[in-house]
Order: sequence, then C-alpha cells, then structure tokens
Amino acid sequence: MQLLVAEMVRGKRELIAGLVRDPQFGPCVLLGLGGIAAEALSDVVFAAAPLTRAEAKGLVTKLRSACLYTVPWRGEPAVDLEALADVLVGLGKLGAERVDVSSVDLNPVLIANGKPVAVDALVEVVEGGPRGKTPKAPPLLEEAALREKFARLFNPRGIVVAGVSSHPGKFGFVAFHNILRFGYEGQLFPVNRDGADVLGFPTLTDVAQIPENAADLVFVCTPAQTNADLLRACRARGVRAAFIASAGYGEAGEAGRKAESELVALANELGMLVAGPNGQGVISTEVSMCAQIVAPYPPRGRISVVSQSGNLVSSFLNYSVETGVGISKAISAGNSAQTTLADYIEYYGVDPDTAVVLAYLESVGDGRRFADVLRATSRKKPVVLVKGGAAAEGQRAAASHTGALASDDRIFNGVARQCGALRAPSVEHAFEWAASFATQPLPRGRRTIVFTTAGGWGVLAADACAQAGLTLMPLPDDLKAKIDTVVPPRWSRNNPIDLAGGETRDTVAQVMDWIAAHPDVDAMIHLGIGIQAGQAQAFKSGKFYPGHGIDRIVEYHVRQDRRYATVAREVSEKHGKPVLTCSELVNTDRHYGNSGPAGVKEEGRVCYPSAHRAIAALAAMCEYAEWKRGEPA
Repeated sequence: MQLLVAEMVRGKRELIAGLVRDPQFGPCVLLGLGGIAAEALSDVVFAAAPLTRAEAKGLVTKLRSACLYTVPWRGEPAVDLEALADVLVGLGKLGAERVDVSSVDLNPVLIANGKPVAVDALVEVVEGGPRGKTPKAPPLLEEAALREKFARLFNPRGIVVAGVSSHPGKFGFVAFHNILRFGYEGQLFPVNRDGADVLGFPTLTDVAQIPENAADLVFVCTPAQTNADLLRACRARGVRAAFIASAGYGEAGEAGRKAESELVALANELGMLVAGPNGQGVISTEVSMCAQIVAPYPPRGRISVVSQSGNLVSSFLNYSVETGVGISKAISAGNSAQTTLADYIEYYGVDPDTAVVLAYLESVGDGRRFADVLRATSRKKPVVLVKGGAAAEGQRAAASHTGALASDDRIFNGVARQCGALRAPSVEHAFEWAASFATQPLPRGRRTIVFTTAGGWGVLAADACAQAGLTLMPLPDDLKAKIDTVVPPRWSRNNPIDLAGGETRDTVAQVMDWIAAHPDVDAMIHLGIGIQAGQAQAFKSGKFYPGHGIDRIVEYHVRQDRRYATVAREVSEKHGKPVLTCSELVNTDRHYGNSGPAGVKEEGRVCYPSAHRAIAALAAMCEYAEWKRGEPA
C-alpha cells in the first residue's frame, strides 16, 4: 500500500503556467486562467523563452482576466509578481537549456495569500532525444553590411528589364512603362530577344550588350526555365541584385520547389541578392524607382513596406496616395526564396530614410531569427504588422498562397508584443498606425483630451478611449478657467471639451494651443473638422450663390476649416504631443474637396474617418512608447 501526503493549499484564484515548443518560435512560456476554466475560456498569453524578469512580470497584465490577479480580489491580495516571475523565468530557462523537454504543464497554480503555488505538474521529455541548449538564431548583420547588402536593390545605378514586351498586357511592358513613367533617375537597359522598340526605346537582344558595371539590378519577367542562364549573364556584367516577378516556383508544387531551391543555390554561388520569385515589384522613392507590374506609385515619405502578398503592397500604396502620407521603400517579397521578410525588416531598421516599418505576413519561417529582428528593429523604430492565417480557414489559404503554414496565432501575438511590434487588426488600421508614427510625436503617457464640435461625437470618443485603455483625464481647473474667458458658460466644462457653438473666429485655434501646451495632457483627439466647409459646399452649389452675402460666408467657412488643419499640426509640433484629427467627411473629400480633411492631407497628416480609428492609432502609439521606456502596457 502506498500513500501520498501533501500540504493542503487553498486559494480562490487559479493560473496555468507552462512551456510549449512552437515549430517556428521554439520554446515559449505560457500563462493563463487556470483550473477547469483553462480550456473553456482559453485566456492564455505566450512569450518566447528565455524571458527577462520585466517580461515575466508584465505577462499577467496581458490576460483578459488580469484584474483577478493584479489587484486585491474578494479579500485576497494581488498576486506577488516577483514570485510569479520566478516561476515564469524558471520555465523559460528550462526551455532554453533543455531541448529534450517538449512541454511543461503547471495546472493549477493556486494563488494562496498572493503567492503562486503549483499543486499539479506534468513534464514531457523526449526519450532518447537530443540534449543540450536550444540553438540560438544566427547573429544579426552589422549596420554597414546590411546597407551594402540592400543598396543595389533599393538604390541601383542602373536597371536591366529582362523580358520587356511590346504588348501592353504583358508584365514586361508594364514594368518597363512604370519605371519610365515615374522618372527613375538611373540608366535603363530593356532586353527583348527580338530587339523590337518598346515605348519608343530600342531594346537589347542580349544581356552581353550591357556595359560592364552599368547596372546593379535586373527586373526579371522571363519564364522560370530561362532564369538561371539570365542570372549568370547578368552577374557577368556586374549586376548584383535581382527582382524576380516570374511565377512557377515554390507555389507551383514539387517541381517548382526544386526549381526554387536550385535558383537560391545559384544566386548564393554568384553572390547575388534575389528578391522573390513570384513577386509584384520593388519601389524606392529616393531614386524615383517604380519597378513593379501594377500601380500605384506613392508620394515620397518615411514608411517602408514589405509584404508576403503583392496585392497588400498595393493596398498600402493606395492608402499612401489617398492620405498623402508617403512611402520610402516597398517590396513584394513573393516566395521569399533567398531574402526573407525578416531580412527586409532588419534592413529597414538601419535605413536612415525609414522612420517606421509596415509589414504583411502569413508565415515567419525561422521564428527565433524573426523575433530577434523584431526586437532589434523595434528598439530603433516602430514596426507595424498585419498577419493573415489567424483562423483555420486563413491558414489553409496561406498554405495555398505561399506554401507556408501559419504558426499558432496566440504565440505569434505574444512574441510580437514581447518584441515591441504592434499587430494591427486590419490593413486600414495598419496603415493609419504607421502613418501616425511617421508624422506625429510619440505620446509621453495616456492622458487624453477630446476636443469636439458636437456632444454625441465626444460621448462615443470617450467610450472608445475607455475601451482602448487611454485615460480620459479630468479637465484641469486652470485649463477650464482659460476656456471660460473665450466662450459662453454653456460649453461642456469637462472632457470631452465641447464649445457648444460659442466659438468665434480665433477660439478653436486658441483652445487647441492651450490644450496641447498643458503639462498634464499627453495627447489630443480633435473631432469635427470640415463641418463648416460642408455647409459652404451646400451654399456654393445652390441657386442663391453668390448673392445674399453667401459668397463671403463660403470663403470664411472654407478658410476656417483649412486653418484648423494647420493649427493641429502646428500645436502638435510646437508642444511635442500627438494631435489626431478625425472627420467622417474624409470619405466625401474626393467628391467636393472639403477644405478640412483636404487641409489635413496638405499638412502631411492622416485625417482619420472616425474617432475610434484615431483612438486605436493613439493607443498603439502609447503601447510602443511604453515598451521603449520599459513600462508594462
């Protein structure tokens, strides 16, 4: 007869903690709501191992049920974060140092008088498996080496366009047209085996006719089976980078995967950087290069884009054209046969013309290296991600699209957050977040003032602030006293600030400056721009215009809304605080040129279509600023 005697541990709250091995990210620590609720509610967060103590202590705050543990609850103290960090750091250390440990399950971890106590544990070890530490990812490249590696792709002295066609429906025609159309500054060498003129330019029949070292990049639109010989010929003329638009590689089955592997081996042998294959194109606005097989070409700016989907590059570029917030570089990574998404992010991290990185991905490949790149880049500049393949249906689409399998979405979320990257819920949010980082100062905190011209908008904005974790701060007494001097007593006298129609010509500008100048205010949301200009359009389009004094009021309304756009930028820059301007009229701007939203665009900033979208962008900025300062979000 055998007996097991153990101390009785009591606690009203339970956690689950453990270790898992993700096929892409390797050992990851998990923490979640434990006990019988673990599977039912699936409130679990992850972080890649090993963890720092700061990361471990911050992990519990990411749970949906965090309030059960981070504050006193039903007469019991908050969880001892130092003791919990000991558990999580220990799990991470085990995962990093014992590759044969496949999983650890501590469930439940009871919270007894604030202390975490594991009362049940399961450790799975691979019998006969390899021992030792989890291998580390290869070291990142030095900055100078990175710039040298990508210089010929993004800043080529000359471009060879291989497979130029005289047919406007062919990729070879479109790529050549777009490079010409948008004013590429270097030399162009179109190659067509027939030697026909294209767009009035003579073409070369053979790569050997290109002067030696006159071109750095070849844009490839030729069939896959001819590309190996093409790369050899280009390398012989001094070309060191290739963008391969051709399909028929890894996305096309076993034979395509073999051809792709051989292509990479050849490129490595030749010392060539290869982007693609099966890609859409590459853009570098610094040299006016639009080497891609579709439109559009964006204005010049400080956002750099990389995407595992060509049409998502187009989406980001279209938003750039629409908002006026510009792009520095953009590339469709295609199958990422040699040069991966992480490689481009790593380069953007050291590129002086890039202020923020914007990426769409479906798979991460080497997850340990991907995490190292994210962390290193995020320390220098913001990284905004959109990820496809979160749901089972999306994972199947991703596999058929790129031949990749998506990692567990919760693990991806945890690692991205741990590394300082921001995951946006949609393409629209992602671009707006990136544009906000590129054009606005980082917030110093979450204390937010909503300045609105209508009460209902202010109420909805207040709700959105609460949901996003922003602090809708009480209106400071000294700021309230200042506003009292310029508007009638009927104004809201609270945050949100609604002047209730009591403003005169200079009031809005004056109040915006007072808000941004106040030391207790970290950020401002400005609602309602374009209302006056909207009425001006109603006046101007009617039969009574320009008589009855309507012409004068039209000019005044248009001028005022344009002025508010300027003031928002000026007070933001003057006081070093984000001021985000919103109006649903941004969606009607293209119809009649409302001077409010149009003015925001002319000032180089985003006019958000709703307070919710602006507040989501501001919350992302706060999260990144806190990560850089080492604060828990």
